Amino acid sequence: MFQQKRAYWRNLDNAAKLFSATSSLKDTRVFRFYCILKEEIDPELLQEALNRTVKRYPVFLSVMRKGLFWHYLEKSELRPVIREEYKEPCSCLYVRDKKALLFEVTYYHNRINFEVFHALTDGTGATQFLRELVKNYLHLAHQEDGLADVILTDEKVTIRDQEDDSFSKYYNPDMKRSKKKKPHAYQIKKMRKEYDELRVIEGTASVKDVLAVSREKGVSMTVLLTAVYLCAIHEEMSRLQEKRPVILMVPVNLRKVFPSDSMLNFFGYIEPLHKFGEGRDEFSEILEEVKEYFDENLKKEQIARGMNELIAFEKNRILRWAPLELKNPCIKVGAKMAEKEVTAILSNMSTVRMPEEYTPYIERFGVFTSTPKVELCVCSFQDVLSFGFTSRYDSSNIQRNFYRILEELGIPSKIEKPDFPEEVRPNYEGMKFFKVFSFCCIAAVVIGIMGNVIFTPERYWAAFVAAGALSMWFALAVGYLKRHNLLKNAMWQLLVVTIGCILWDLCTGWHGWSVNYVLPGVCMIIQISMMIISKIQSHSPREYMIYYVMAAGYGILLPFILLLTRVITFTAPAVVCVGFSFLFLLALILFKGREFKEEMHKKLHV
Repeated sequence: MFQQKRAYWRNLDNAAKLFSATSSLKDTRVFRFYCILKEEIDPELLQEALNRTVKRYPVFLSVMRKGLFWHYLEKSELRPVIREEYKEPCSCLYVRDKKALLFEVTYYHNRINFEVFHALTDGTGATQFLRELVKNYLHLAHQEDGLADVILTDEKVTIRDQEDDSFSKYYNPDMKRSKKKKPHAYQIKKMRKEYDELRVIEGTASVKDVLAVSREKGVSMTVLLTAVYLCAIHEEMSRLQEKRPVILMVPVNLRKVFPSDSMLNFFGYIEPLHKFGEGRDEFSEILEEVKEYFDENLKKEQIARGMNELIAFEKNRILRWAPLELKNPCIKVGAKMAEKEVTAILSNMSTVRMPEEYTPYIERFGVFTSTPKVELCVCSFQDVLSFGFTSRYDSSNIQRNFYRILEELGIPSKIEKPDFPEEVRPNYEGMKFFKVFSFCCIAAVVIGIMGNVIFTPERYWAAFVAAGALSMWFALAVGYLKRHNLLKNAMWQLLVVTIGCILWDLCTGWHGWSVNYVLPGVCMIIQISMMIISKIQSHSPREYMIYYVMAAGYGILLPFILLLTRVITFTAPAVVCVGFSFLFLLALILFKGREFKEEMHKKLHV
């Protein structure tokens, strides 16, 4: 009754803009929420359960696209297909230039895995999706046993509510910003694993035991775990390293402060800390300090101020209007600088609740995430509190210390044996090929220089060998990086070939062949090849429109300017290129006018 159609595209929320700019193979910004059942998974039933779940939460059916100023999410007709677990946990889901969904559902034995790119949703949104998925699966598997289909969320929540950008909704531009300078935090320095593979160490404890100790000490569960985590890290520090404080980043669900039904990111964070080596290092003293920090910084006014500070950067006019290619490196540098203000991360996803009639079929829920640091994710179900430590370091001393301190506090814990397929390994074959090719190009240059010096030192032909090797390497590098989108690849090759040929022409005495023949010829060939690619791959106008416009614009403007300035001496090919490109662009505007306007609006939104 209240359902509405999805928006065809939407802006990224404040947090998603950071994740889209900073994700990489070493920090994929992907987290896994999983559920372990008391029975083996039936793939066919899981696929049907997933189909039902995405109907309830269609906002997840989005792909990331790139505009001139910002990335954005676009509605997609792609549908998820479940698979048995086949790759390293929290592997990359967002591949630049590749049109793919930003989440994945896999299974292994009796475990259902839901992995999602953080730009799509946060822990709260992921929890709702996984609960719905598990509920649908168990209902399909046991409906003949009388298991009823129940509704988990408010049916009055519309798709528009799910897509609501609550950051923008609650942003207050009049709120004063804090000018307090943050200290640099102690940074964990350990030997990294080969290829930065993700190390996962999981454990469980009794919720009753943790709550009993927390109540005895007059603090919340999160405060207790924060203090334990700080002490676990401190045990690995030297006296010299104690000059910097240990600072944890603790995400805060803003929905508990500002009413929101959004499935997008809507969280802030606080940064509890302790400066060791100053005489107040007893656990009770650290616990009291953490408690006071939480009490002060979880007030609505403080949380609102922190949220506003994050959004204020996004609203900055210079940042908003800067092209994305300039903006992303700046955001990455800012993120790197911000990493120095944090030692490790603690994320409490809180309690996962399921209807009472479904709980007998479920063993536990768990969560962990990809991280460049050491991160602890916590969630609970019934009386099982699950810990998920992740890092990319060989050492697991901090994790060992954490569980030992819990034992000393009277909280027995159990380390869960990793249960991943043996053949699951990160795939670096493409990277290895590129490294081999790069080495071969460098070797060709070095051998050319040696031959030049030994046999013909009076001539400098090795410079041409080096330039040729560099040209070949650059063309293949562009092709490799843009291999997931052939239309974008073609546009990049147009730039690389034409600019490269002009540079070759200049360096060899300028004969004009690059602008007289190569430039117009390549411009027309690329436009024709784009039409062929679009036809073969059945692209919709919205998928090919921007690349057609860029190629046609390039084919009109550059030859036209060179004709006016008389750089081109043989005019026929250039005139044909300008005329062909103009007709190409005019056809787009006349016959695909609506799509043309929509694409320009999306790509140029600020």
